[in-house]
Amino acid sequence: MQDWTTHEVDNVVEEPPEYNLFDADAALREAVLREGAAWADDALHGIGAELGQARQAELARLANACAPQLQAYDPQGRRVDRLRFHPAWHELMQGIWRRGLHCSPWLQARPGAFVARAAAFVLQGQVEAGTLCPTTMTFASVPLLRAEPQLWDSLREHVLSAEYDPADAPLESKRGMLVGMGLTEKQGGSDLRALSTRANALERPGRGRAYALRGHKWFFSVPQSDAHLVLAREADAAPSCFFVPRWTPDGRRNALRLRRLKDKLGNRSNASAEVEFEDAWGLMVGEPGRGIATLLRMAHYTRMDNVLGSTALLRAGLVAALHHARRRRAFGRALQDHAAMQAVLADLVLESEAATVLALRLAASFECADADPLAAALQRILTPAAKFWVCKRTVQALAECMEVLGGNGYVEESVLPRLLREAPVNSIWEGSGNVVALDVLRAMRVEPEAAAALREWLAHAGALPAQALSEFDALCAQAQHDASLARQVAQQLVLLVQAALLGAHAPRAVAEAFVETRLHGRGGRVFGVGVPIGEAGALLRRAWPLD
Repeated sequence: MQDWTTHEVDNVVEEPPEYNLFDADAALREAVLREGAAWADDALHGIGAELGQARQAELARLANACAPQLQAYDPQGRRVDRLRFHPAWHELMQGIWRRGLHCSPWLQARPGAFVARAAAFVLQGQVEAGTLCPTTMTFASVPLLRAEPQLWDSLREHVLSAEYDPADAPLESKRGMLVGMGLTEKQGGSDLRALSTRANALERPGRGRAYALRGHKWFFSVPQSDAHLVLAREADAAPSCFFVPRWTPDGRRNALRLRRLKDKLGNRSNASAEVEFEDAWGLMVGEPGRGIATLLRMAHYTRMDNVLGSTALLRAGLVAALHHARRRRAFGRALQDHAAMQAVLADLVLESEAATVLALRLAASFECADADPLAAALQRILTPAAKFWVCKRTVQALAECMEVLGGNGYVEESVLPRLLREAPVNSIWEGSGNVVALDVLRAMRVEPEAAAALREWLAHAGALPAQALSEFDALCAQAQHDASLARQVAQQLVLLVQAALLGAHAPRAVAEAFVETRLHGRGGRVFGVGVPIGEAGALLRRAWPLD
């Protein structure tokens, strides 16, 4: 019988073996210790081991391959506006809630709590990113809800619960809850003052009172949430913030009509919807007419998580590229042994480590912003700048990681297509590029003390070239009269902070290569240009020590 085997399968790269995500990431481990969360080392080791299992990767694949579906009516014709998820989604969410990523710093406020949570978030985001959306919104809602004592008393036990409960039922019969947001409308987008949703008082108007909401939201995040924080306006007043539960206090389904789910580029495991409010019941939270300001308090936390989530995606793509380059042979030797590839990989390593040190320093600033002027400056000014830069760089970096794998990275059997599709959402949501870049300028202008504290810290960072600092000063002065420079200010601020942190804490080869390529102008407009590769081997081993 004829043997039709025409070739042997060799020189192909298998999927990475199971490994501990935390133990394999030197930059993350060092940042956890440095930023005050050494007490969480054992727990993070356990999380890293669990998330590095093949089972977790398969859950992520299934949750994205089997997107949620909208069930508008039950079999009897009753309107239910219910979502159906693949069991993999629920298993991933159970793990997140068990690890406390939705509440741990609020549940146990101790030094390093935000840093420990940030590190766990970065580990989780390397496995599956869609589940981070409900996690972030629930987490970020806590400061806002705690400012409403009566409401918080009724919610605390559920919001801070370690049990994920997906049941579509009134809150009193559940063990936990999700909190979502509803801001964006068709006609407004980022211009939240253009919203048209109306709130009509059901009793005496004012904070903590009941209203009927009528209108729509073009993006209604995590529509299965047990409650949403929604912007609406009374008559012609400025927008206020409202707590809108899925079930009303008398046990009825609230009048939230899901029109359709969004068919998104990425973030496919997570549901986003269009919704109509048909006199939906809601409570005003925060001061009347101060809804945007109220929700901006949430935005600090959600933007921090955008940075953490992008850092996670960047790390996942880097690991995939390094694993492949170490095993794939081309032109007689391993791919990573070619000088041109070393330059690309080393550049990606620099980007990943810089994002990691920045993200965890940012998380640490949230713990002491009330008492430390520098922490306050980092929180207020650096948060939008970091969201702008890290999220955008992650999109570029993941495209480069995909190219390391060539055609094998472009097909859906690889994790790279999902990572690349996922990356833009962190840049777009919670304030797109221009919005957050302008917020950096606004924060510098409105809070000059914070800007001065940040600038003084940079001045004492020994790794920064004096010329880069003076050029930044001139740029900031000019930008106060020219908003077109907002993106450049945000970019340069982040690069200076990253260089300062790497200079103080990273190996010399990492810090010097970063300064050479990012501040001395020797880097290119694509990855792998102008990168010194004399110590590339050490950089690559530090980033991926396995094998």
